[in-house]
Amino acid sequence: MSLSHGHSAPDACSVGFDGARVSAYGTAARAAFFVALEQPGPWGRDAATQSHLPVALGESLSTACSERGGRLSLVRRPGRHPDDHESRGEAVYLAWCGPEPWLLQTELRQVDALLDLDFDALARGDRAAVLASMPGAAAAEPILLLCTNGRRDVCCAVRGRPVALEAWASHPGRVWEASHTGGHRFAPTGVLLPHGATLARLDPPMCSAVLAAAEAGELPSAVLGPWHDRGRSALTAAGQAAESQVRHVTGERSLTALQTVEVDPFDADGFASYVVDHVDGRSWHARCQRRVAAEALPESCGKPSVPVLEWTVTLSQR
Repeated sequence: MSLSHGHSAPDACSVGFDGARVSAYGTAARAAFFVALEQPGPWGRDAATQSHLPVALGESLSTACSERGGRLSLVRRPGRHPDDHESRGEAVYLAWCGPEPWLLQTELRQVDALLDLDFDALARGDRAAVLASMPGAAAAEPILLLCTNGRRDVCCAVRGRPVALEAWASHPGRVWEASHTGGHRFAPTGVLLPHGATLARLDPPMCSAVLAAAEAGELPSAVLGPWHDRGRSALTAAGQAAESQVRHVTGERSLTALQTVEVDPFDADGFASYVVDHVDGRSWHARCQRRVAAEALPESCGKPSVPVLEWTVTLSQR
């Protein structure tokens, strides 16, 4: 299968952020859980209500997720997307991104059956109750969602689709195009489920490394640090930055070895304070602050330029 793709325009948002070497720390979209629903065909800017998914159903599912601190993502297999209205059964992934993350997969012949999902149980990480509400669901290997929705931002399509297609060829069934991950300025962007680990500036070899490491509940060393690591979705923005910096400084690859807890949301000097504990007993105090990092740039293609802010983190071992 082959696709033709253009190149990012010189004024594209991701080109500007790459050129300014802007840190990706603390930019993961917040979500304690994900519902990833296969929906083939084209997507609009708001994919849940601008796709072949019935509008009322899309609104209901999106609201059920967002009201509970989760995220609905439409996904599709990489490649061409014919305008096909026929449903042949759609894959569904249910991911809990908490301290002991898990991922379930099922297939629905009728997509509205997803309304039977116990969303409250998913929001609190109650795997048994989720399974009871979704008969036939079973444990799944980690998957990688790559944002490719050009209706939200052209960078996602131009940069994301070639990466998704090549990564799918190497890992069929474990790489999906996704409707929105946030952060198009860091395209190609992806979210590793079930951990909610959100990544920036991906390429096909990196996707392969991410999926290989994920089998052991880890990230590859290549994605540690501010160029690629946007943070885990279950944490606040400052908490993401704190944990990512500890991970980078220590070289910690395990996605469950660190626990990050807020101490002070913001003090009088504008610093947010967090404690990051390691399962081996080590602990760090992190002071996080957002500061102007670069000249004004558009955060999305076609939008006005705004001051570029990034997180800086100062660590002290406790």
